[in-house]
Amino acid sequence: MINLNGKIVKEHDASITINNRGLHYGDAVFETMRYGNEKIYFWNDHFLRLKSSLKILKLEGAENFSSNFLKQEISRTIAAQASINSSYRVKLLVWRKTGGKYTPFSNEVEYAIMAEPLASQMYPSNTAAYIIGAYDEHLVSSGELSTLKSNNRLINVLGSVFAKDNGFDNCFLLNEKNNVVEALNGNLFIVSGKTIITPPIHEGCLNGVMRKQLIAIVQSNTEYLIKETSISVMDLHNADEIFITNVIQGIVPVSRYKEEIFEDKVAKVLLQKLNEWVTTN
Repeated sequence: MINLNGKIVKEHDASITINNRGLHYGDAVFETMRYGNEKIYFWNDHFLRLKSSLKILKLEGAENFSSNFLKQEISRTIAAQASINSSYRVKLLVWRKTGGKYTPFSNEVEYAIMAEPLASQMYPSNTAAYIIGAYDEHLVSSGELSTLKSNNRLINVLGSVFAKDNGFDNCFLLNEKNNVVEALNGNLFIVSGKTIITPPIHEGCLNGVMRKQLIAIVQSNTEYLIKETSISVMDLHNADEIFITNVIQGIVPVSRYKEEIFEDKVAKVLLQKLNEWVTTN
């Protein structure tokens, strides 16, 4: 079941106009969230990021999107699912109302909420081999728009096609400075000795909710130093560990990049702390 502008409908009955601005111009943003323990994990961070994104896109018509309103709509969507589950992947999609060409007629918004079951309320331990490549046919721009979860995800789609064609589980993305900024579906962290490094937002990486949680966990619960600084391709080769983060999978350790083989000791420690974090916050 889909929540389309507050109306719960079957997926095959959920229809939008062919003139939808998200379809024509990518004039839309979305939030992907994990639901478990009868709550959206890290809700406040998701909500603040959404409101910030809507403001950047001049979608002032979303003023009625209060925290309580959206939580209620998400809860209604989950309750309407055919099978009762304890954990869900929830996607909230918000787009500008139809009208206009590049210049819109309105800054009012419409929305949809979708939910699909997940196997567990806890973040899983990823023990399988995870081989990653580098996708540099197109580059991420180091600017504010790159940090948003907008519908403009062509580089992620093309990178995913490249990864599939070359037998990779994922790929790193580079910006115009040839710095490594993120992976196709998550933020990048590398471990070097007692230091954990992640690219700063101004490099063009997604302003990830899980990225924010990991930084907070490292700062308050570990012996490691966290640094937000640029990462070069050579830094990948010299890293002790590399892992990718997102709110659905949690922490995904990279086992191999080119000829380099990586450990996952720190990733395992952080995963344990992450699962403690979500059950107590």
